[in-house]
Amino acid sequence: MSDTNTAVTGPEPRLIVEQGLDRRVAEIIEPVLEAMDFRLVRVRLMNQNGQTLQVMAERNDGTMTVVDCEAVSMAISPVLDVDDPIPGAYHLEVSSPGIDRPLVRRSDFVRWQGHIVKCETSVMLDGRKRFRGRIAGADENGFTVERTDIAYGESPVVVVPFTALAEAKLILTDDLIREALQADKKAREAANQNDETDETDSI
Repeated sequence: MSDTNTAVTGPEPRLIVEQGLDRRVAEIIEPVLEAMDFRLVRVRLMNQNGQTLQVMAERNDGTMTVVDCEAVSMAISPVLDVDDPIPGAYHLEVSSPGIDRPLVRRSDFVRWQGHIVKCETSVMLDGRKRFRGRIAGADENGFTVERTDIAYGESPVVVVPFTALAEAKLILTDDLIREALQADKKAREAANQNDETDETDSI
């Protein structure tokens, strides 16, 4: 099992990255986000209301407020206007990853250990590519799933190497909602304490 406090040199890279035009957009905006102490989660261009560019991002502590979304939108809009990677008009939508979020970094699997994940691999593992179950552990090489979708004769546990991971997403459960709300509350309280300290120092 890996230590959740293991230091990472520089921003932690994503395990799952976009392809094609989405990847080009991600390459343009990710340095901007990192400079603002945000992390990119996912970029997706959808044919919705014409064209909608959906950007999921979060702070390093996992929070993302409406004000944060507005700040990110204002920062990346002019950069995208200059590079102009998307043909035609589009609507920019910046959001948090949500509670039933995509898992895209190694630390995500450590952070949400014990919760239910649905994942897909790029290669066959134990005769299939799709798995659902509880995250039982994670290290630098992959994560272990205690399966809830077992067919007769299949192993109840599968180890998914990060190199084989194509997609992963948390499944909404009462436990997940409860923990996500608790984590959000703690992060906001810490942010408020930092703001109060800054105000005291400025007097």
